[in-house]
Amino acid sequence: MELFPEFDNPAPSSAPAPLAERVRPSTWDDLLGQDQLTGKNSPLSSLLRKGGNFSFILWGPPGCGKTTIARLTAKTTECEFCEISAVSAGVADIRKIITLAQKLWTSSRRKTILFIDEIHRFNKAQQDAVLPYIENGTIRLVGSTTENPSFEVIPALRSRCQIFRLNYLSRDAMRELLEKALQNQDQGLGKIKLCVDEEAMNLITEYANGDARRALNALEAAGDWSQARAGEGEGETVDLSVMQGILQQSAVLYDKGGTEHYDHASAYQKSLRGSDPDAAIYWLAKMIAGGEDPRFIVRRLLVTATEDVGNADPQALLIANATADAVERLGFPEARIPLAQATIYVAQAPKENLAICAIDEALSDIRDKGLSFPVPPHLRDTHYADAKARYGYGKDYKYPHDYPGNYVEQDYLPEELVGRKYLPSKNTREEN
Repeated sequence: MELFPEFDNPAPSSAPAPLAERVRPSTWDDLLGQDQLTGKNSPLSSLLRKGGNFSFILWGPPGCGKTTIARLTAKTTECEFCEISAVSAGVADIRKIITLAQKLWTSSRRKTILFIDEIHRFNKAQQDAVLPYIENGTIRLVGSTTENPSFEVIPALRSRCQIFRLNYLSRDAMRELLEKALQNQDQGLGKIKLCVDEEAMNLITEYANGDARRALNALEAAGDWSQARAGEGEGETVDLSVMQGILQQSAVLYDKGGTEHYDHASAYQKSLRGSDPDAAIYWLAKMIAGGEDPRFIVRRLLVTATEDVGNADPQALLIANATADAVERLGFPEARIPLAQATIYVAQAPKENLAICAIDEALSDIRDKGLSFPVPPHLRDTHYADAKARYGYGKDYKYPHDYPGNYVEQDYLPEELVGRKYLPSKNTREEN
């Protein structure tokens, strides 16, 4: 007798499951694109393969394998698997699962995994409802979220769970996934012998933007088109023009895994430096359309805000930092807006490169010219016993706040470098 009929897979219907569901990985070795977590020698995989009994939250973009990892965890550890979505479930559903988990443990000593999809959609009260049962071991929680858990999951729940970050699927992983689906005779498209040319496959990977489910849905649509055409006596090959028609999207000349990645980043950063907001917006759009990681883009913004804007407008760095936070919280497509806002600001900001020139010249003095000298005694730390009395540290140091205007002339560089300048002009104090 099944104790959990409500949470078993539904009886097969006459309609087949979507391709993305049919080819979902059934073993850890089949899972693609998350080797940092699920590779044979990774921490998470090692823990799971040994039957680890910890709760965790999977944080990552859509279609990166969160649900698959949750199901494989239950399979590997031989736990009962109960799956709910925070979009439609509530506390009553959680309590029902708790009751069933308690009965299962009493009857068979079998543990239960509660998988909460989109856990960030639960409010504080709903998240609180899970806590006691994680604490006493009634259930093992696995949550999935596309949002940063630091903002969307309550601290008490985070403290009881490991948090694992998943990545967008790389171009290579996406291509391997599509090839496997094309060749899979049992659950994939192998029986219809679908032929998709190179340019069409590239378009699918660009369109999917690291989302495996989106890529497989596009491939399945191509298979449906091919079968319909074959029935009319036409060829079955899906080329670029066909794929553009199916997806209603043109190919983007951008390879985020190759030289295009660096060329576009270079064009973007040079447009920012050159104070051309229109060009910067264009290259930003090109990178977004090509599926570039938004965190890579925002790093270019941060670098330009410090390297090329600097103290000519310190606000640029604050805006770039705020954009980095916004990108993490929003994800695409909304993240395009703060990226565009910051791009325009940085491009239009006044420019100066004093910071990078100064620090690089000082580093060159130390690393290349051997001008590495000890701290002069009057500048050394005096916040410990014997520093002044025994070693004479701090002697002759002049405390600026004891002097008019909070300034007093004294040497702050090693004696060998007195008078060395790393800025092209005198400092503000000397000019005044």
